[in-house]
Amino acid sequence: MAIVINGSGTVTGLAVGGLPDGTVDAGTLATDSVTAAKLEVSAITGADLPAGSVLQVVSVANGTTESSTSGSWVAHSGLTAAITPSASSNKILVTIAFSYRTANGTNNFNSAIYRGSTNLGHATHGFGTMFDGNSYYQGHATLQFLDSPSTTSATTYQLYYKGSTTTTINTDSGVGTITLMEIAV
Repeated sequence: MAIVINGSGTVTGLAVGGLPDGTVDAGTLATDSVTAAKLEVSAITGADLPAGSVLQVVSVANGTTESSTSGSWVAHSGLTAAITPSASSNKILVTIAFSYRTANGTNNFNSAIYRGSTNLGHATHGFGTMFDGNSYYQGHATLQFLDSPSTTSATTYQLYYKGSTTTTINTDSGVGTITLMEIAV
């Protein structure tokens, strides 16, 4: 079939792939003419997404019950997760949710998010102190922090806790979670 340029500005007789490379550019395409289904899987990378986009999510659920009587920070072995940021300028949104219980007398409980060996909260109080002068205190806590690790290496986040009496994490068959989200900057 011959290639015909019609008086109306249309072209007929072209087979798929009939135009040489570089003939059609972004300015030639009609608005909304390319759908997501037509894009190559690798056509859009994290670098192409706007600031605030979630680039990856890592989530761990753990029901291991652990207790400590230490007044110093103790790591919960199961509420830990690692993420490898795709750019050193990106941020990591860390969310840790868990149940807890303290016992005996003047109950005092603190929890913190650690990046490696670094406490991201207050050195003494972490992300706050929960206190109850009764003989028993339990509840649920959610910690959240937007971190700037400034690296493209694997980065580990973990729940740490301490109390003035026996402190238990993931009580009564509770399941704690840690979720890490890389946020484009």
